[in-house]
Amino acid sequence: MLELGFKALGAYLLGSVIGSLLLGTLRGVDIRTQGSGNAGGTNALRTQGWAFALGVIVVDVGKALLAVGWLPGLELPGVGIDPDVDRAWLAVVCAAAVVFGHVYPVWYEFRGGKGAATLIGAVAVLAPMALAPVLLVWLVTVLLTGYVGLGTMLGTATLPLYFSFVAPRSTPLVVFGLVMAAFIVFTHRSNLQRMREGIENRARRLWLLRPR
Repeated sequence: MLELGFKALGAYLLGSVIGSLLLGTLRGVDIRTQGSGNAGGTNALRTQGWAFALGVIVVDVGKALLAVGWLPGLELPGVGIDPDVDRAWLAVVCAAAVVFGHVYPVWYEFRGGKGAATLIGAVAVLAPMALAPVLLVWLVTVLLTGYVGLGTMLGTATLPLYFSFVAPRSTPLVVFGLVMAAFIVFTHRSNLQRMREGIENRARRLWLLRPR
């Protein structure tokens, strides 16, 4: 259990490295004071442009690749590899921890992003084929409604469904999908409120059904 605890902590600390805030320091901006006030990729794109947003995505996805693809197999000095720790559970715990760290980063006063890009990186390691339905649902939702946040929530909601059908005996993946789907809805609760109020921003360049 010592290995599980240390690696979960390591994944959380990796998650706490926020791409938009790290790159924003180099530019002299804090995007949490601009746009929607969120430190995620969508707000980075709207307030700082494509190049900045691309850098943010590279950092936020990359840290998940490290946390899920590299950290679980790392032999920590003084800790080693615990044979009693299930490797599948270790991987999903690290995946959840890196997403949680992105949303509540210890390095940035626990004010981070909403976890979507980091979750994509984690899923890319755990079950890369699961990205296909996630991205398809996201794209269709954004094309039909213009709401990026709604697309993110519905796309993430496909994870537990996908894992239940494709890997029904993999309890760690199914549990991970359920927890992440609920967590992403929670992190997007402000988007839901703005949608109800009719003031949520839309991706007009992608939105096919916008009024003419």
